[in-house]
Amino acid sequence: MFGKATRRLALAVGLAAAALTATQPAFAQNEEIRLPIGDGCPDFNLGILFTGGNLVTREFDDAAGNPVRTITAGKGFDLTYTNYGDDPANFVAGESVTVKTAGSVAKTVYNPDGTKTVTGTGHNGLILFPTDIPAGPTTTHYIGRIVYNIDAKDVFTLVSTTGQERDICAELA
Repeated sequence: MFGKATRRLALAVGLAAAALTATQPAFAQNEEIRLPIGDGCPDFNLGILFTGGNLVTREFDDAAGNPVRTITAGKGFDLTYTNYGDDPANFVAGESVTVKTAGSVAKTVYNPDGTKTVTGTGHNGLILFPTDIPAGPTTTHYIGRIVYNIDAKDVFTLVSTTGQERDICAELA
């Protein structure tokens, strides 16, 4: 249904951010993505519904027209995370939790080696997959600052976090 980069919420939530980093599409109002067991959370299928949001994205290019950085800022999406159970073939809605976001800023720098460095401040949701560093699956909502790198294969490496962390998987388990 969605590719890895599309499912990724490296969100500067507010982005839920969708932070949107450059690897992510803009999510539509009331759009829900669903992640199978092992992608978003270890023990259940996870749904994420995006509502609201008013983000502005600016891309800055070098003299040759190549992007060097992107900034996305504004009132991000409110996120409703839903536990859809442990049947990989049948998503049955269970407990949900909604995170009301107050805004965020995501700055993406395109590095010369082809990687990207994303710095998100404010409300940020971040999903790490088993292929990421540290290995997921984890879904965490941060209020503060997060920094992560994205390589050419869309592997995320979490560099640092400051502020509050909310473990969405543990909360919905």
